[in-house]
Amino acid sequence: MEECTFAELESKILACTACARLLPHKPKPILQIHQQAKILIAGQAPGQQAHDANLPFDDPSGDRLRDWLGVSKDTFYNPTKIALVPMGFCFPGAGKSGDLAPRKECAEKWRDPLLRQLTHVKLTVILGTYAQAYHLETNRKTTLTEQVKASKAWLEQGKIVLPHPSPRNNRWLAQNRWFEEEILPLLKARIEQILSTHEA
Repeated sequence: MEECTFAELESKILACTACARLLPHKPKPILQIHQQAKILIAGQAPGQQAHDANLPFDDPSGDRLRDWLGVSKDTFYNPTKIALVPMGFCFPGAGKSGDLAPRKECAEKWRDPLLRQLTHVKLTVILGTYAQAYHLETNRKTTLTEQVKASKAWLEQGKIVLPHPSPRNNRWLAQNRWFEEEILPLLKARIEQILSTHEA
């Protein structure tokens, strides 16, 4: 894609209809971006509730994620601080056991040019297998648990892998108490450090 300004790129993304015939609703790309954003949250795709409200993570999963990050709603929804860029920008539809996979066209068409514009990002928070596959150079056989346990190493590279904050992961969280005891303090400290640093 030919390089364009951030404003032009954002307008093109919000007007995208590439998957119109494959989506259950009229395309509605949902993301939060600003060139000054310091933290990038790379998720899967907006759900039905986010589609209806035109606001990502305004649900129990979002409450848990904000608690993990140690940020308020005001901070979370401040695009100059946090960018919310899922792998698929539109709600992909519901399947038998949850939402369908993010449409791959979003990443193929928009992700690289967008990430090139987000030059102030200091930490990428990676949620879900599709975001892991895109943002991590790693063996696909590596499990989520192994990736999360490697948080110290990932943080040195400006990344961290988290389980999805969905209630569906309550069992994993109960079985892996070390996540809240060891990983979350590291994450919160790094988030606080990033957000409190003023760039010249």
